[in-house]
Amino acid sequence: MGMTITEKILARAANKNSVRPGELVDAQLDVVLFIDVTGPPAVSMLETRGIDKVFDREKIIVTPDHFQPAKDIKSAELHKRLDQWARRHNIKYYYKLGRAGVCHALLPEQGHIRPGEVIIGPDSHTCTYGAFAAFSTGVGSTDLAAAIATGKLWFRVPASMKFVLSGKLGPGVYSKDVILAVIARIGVDGTLYKAMEFTGSALKSMSMEARMTMTNMAIEAGAKNGIIGFDQTTKQYLDEHLKDKKDYTIYESNSDAKYEEVEEFDCSKIEPMVALPHLPSNGVTISECSAKQMDQAYIGSCTNGRIEDLRIAAKILKGKQVAIRTIIVPATPTIWKQAKDEDLFDIFYDAGCVIAAPTCGACLGGFMGVLAEGEKCVSTTNRNFVGRMGHPKSEVYLASPATAAASAIEGKLTDPREYL
Repeated sequence: MGMTITEKILARAANKNSVRPGELVDAQLDVVLFIDVTGPPAVSMLETRGIDKVFDREKIIVTPDHFQPAKDIKSAELHKRLDQWARRHNIKYYYKLGRAGVCHALLPEQGHIRPGEVIIGPDSHTCTYGAFAAFSTGVGSTDLAAAIATGKLWFRVPASMKFVLSGKLGPGVYSKDVILAVIARIGVDGTLYKAMEFTGSALKSMSMEARMTMTNMAIEAGAKNGIIGFDQTTKQYLDEHLKDKKDYTIYESNSDAKYEEVEEFDCSKIEPMVALPHLPSNGVTISECSAKQMDQAYIGSCTNGRIEDLRIAAKILKGKQVAIRTIIVPATPTIWKQAKDEDLFDIFYDAGCVIAAPTCGACLGGFMGVLAEGEKCVSTTNRNFVGRMGHPKSEVYLASPATAAASAIEGKLTDPREYL
């Protein structure tokens, strides 16, 4: 019996010829992410045990992103501890304020993600990097501490589910709509501790940015990881972004690989989607929820804060005025500058939007867009749990940048196809 991509990568990392779902393996890590919220607690765990070392200063990527720039004294203290630790260990890839960005957009952009590698980070949306045919997953601060010191972690090999995406996306429909449709069908626990492997003709027309949106939300279906096979689109992105280490190994699923389940989607039939409060699985078509009044629109995050997303929003907002407060957050300084150079900021400014520095702040109800009691926000983020973006009695509606932009203009949930 053949193996899936996920199984092959974990077998390589564990120095085994083969692995099977359910098997426990000790895997060598290729990249370890370290961020401001969950990183410092890991350091504290090591310090209490008298451990002050890193397994490889070139394989740990450090950036503040959740509360940057620091919003209060507590977040400033986290940043101070992160900075002192990174300097003490001479971490090679330390992206400080001014070069810091939303981690899951920053790492691929800066050339730290390669196919065939095992990548962990202390954030649930670390599964984003599976778009590059890599195994990536989120861990807690305890596992991060072990990873920092040893460069290894144990995993239970996940079973794989295949998602075959056929057809061509229609006008006004994007990868965010596709993943919302997938999660609406299978539920938030539909792939619990499984690998979501995406394949099919619809992927061929998706950019790497669009694919990252898909794998980013694998965790919202309960998955251990999301993964997409290597193709020419992957290669082109890597050719443009890889820097120091440009070699990598490509793994493909065998034709006889075993999948626990196969789900098929005709993407030509998918419409613009909105996930209603308070679960990402509450996805409905825009026609089922249009005209619902909103108080805020948010376009950004590790899901949809890349340059492609900002271009989509700008195309709709050009020459229009927003009816509600609208916050635009480029995910990295490079994206921020690119948007500025392409005059997208002029469009956002003229439309009446707020343009912020790269940060995760609003997505997790931290700052730069916190909701008051009873307020409703159409957001391009990935999670709409109770209190996710602010008050427990606020509401978050997940959508694509196009739907969010159209809704900002109307002040209510709006079909983006009306503006195309």
